[in-house]
Amino acid sequence: MSSEQIPLRLCAASFASIVGENAVCPWENLTANQQQLISQAIIPGSLPSCIVYPRTTEQLAEAIAQSNHNQWCVFACGSGSKLSWGGLVKGVDVVISTKHLNKLIDHAVGDLTVTVEAGMKFSDLQAILAKANQFLALDPVAPESATVGGIIATADTGSLRQRYGSVRDQLLGITFVRADGKIAKAGGRVVKNVAGYDLMKLFTGSYCTLGVISQVTFRVYPLPEISGTVVLTGTAEDVSQAAATLRGSELTPTQADLLSMQLVSELGLGKGMGLIARFQSIAESVKEQSNRLVEVGQQLGLQGTIYAGADEADLWQRLRESMHVSSSESAITCKIGVLPTAAVEILMQAQKGLIHIASGLGVLRFESEAEVERVLGMRSLCENHRGFLTILTAPVAVKQKLDVWGYTGNALGMMRRIKALFDAKNILSPGRFVGGI
Repeated sequence: MSSEQIPLRLCAASFASIVGENAVCPWENLTANQQQLISQAIIPGSLPSCIVYPRTTEQLAEAIAQSNHNQWCVFACGSGSKLSWGGLVKGVDVVISTKHLNKLIDHAVGDLTVTVEAGMKFSDLQAILAKANQFLALDPVAPESATVGGIIATADTGSLRQRYGSVRDQLLGITFVRADGKIAKAGGRVVKNVAGYDLMKLFTGSYCTLGVISQVTFRVYPLPEISGTVVLTGTAEDVSQAAATLRGSELTPTQADLLSMQLVSELGLGKGMGLIARFQSIAESVKEQSNRLVEVGQQLGLQGTIYAGADEADLWQRLRESMHVSSSESAITCKIGVLPTAAVEILMQAQKGLIHIASGLGVLRFESEAEVERVLGMRSLCENHRGFLTILTAPVAVKQKLDVWGYTGNALGMMRRIKALFDAKNILSPGRFVGGI
């Protein structure tokens, strides 16, 4: 059912009776920026009738149940920092935002766990944890605005996976609302509890197509005493050797990425390809490990620089912004995955990109939609190296023409059966996931 078939007053009134009139905003009352943000995620011509802001899991469940009863298509989101990721959603009738589900439920400092509602912003959670000298070891694209639910839904881990693993590895429990409006749980609040582990894996990176997460429990870690970052730059061959040496050494970086030549130049880090590695521990360990990596670089003829304090923080912020923030509306950002041994070859063919040295996951950026052929060429190159290329952000016109996910595996049938089990009426963000799911 499209929004054109839903009388606006009926739709708004249905949700207002659940969340209150002040928590329902008709589409025409949204700001131009909000409308543009949502429009980036949906197929043109299927504008939603309203956006709903539940404040409790129970309200969220009632809103989903109401949508399911009326077969209204729901596009769920948090703060909207990654609405432009994934495929275009078909026939959206209502947007439901969890941004007001933002309470701290429990912080077991001694057990190194924290439970929060899914709409809590990542930056707010880190501020809470910092008071106990702890942190959540994720590095999302938009740390100031991203919600923890959105981070899980899009599997937005970042470079910290080098030391701490992915979102899945740090997720201990979730509460979510099913497509029929029922509230369900998986996992628990203790590190050793593995009940529902597979279900949590299923929801991580599912883009809200199986259910809407309302509450999460993470494992957390003590804040490191000090941090230091080493940047090595030079020829692709030498940087590749440095990365191989680092992977096989006893050094324990928390973040370690290979950087393309254009990215190195843009950040003013030197010439050639780059290797950036961050060490976080006690002061003596950081100093020793940083110096040892610089020595590795010197033996290979690479230029080495150590960053600390404000300079280091600025470097990582500029790196994130260079890859994910652009004034151009036609830019295309892609997530890739290849064998780590093929990372340098991929980056030699790319203009702007980075790849994590351990996982082989990374990001490529193309500044114009005119580079669609280059995107497809890079997809073929990644696939030739037993990898993949998925388009994260791109103009709507580009996403309408291309297969955003580019999935070539044999599990699509199983994915569709799982979708049918969780969302029989196909009301949760249809079209946003692999294969139009």
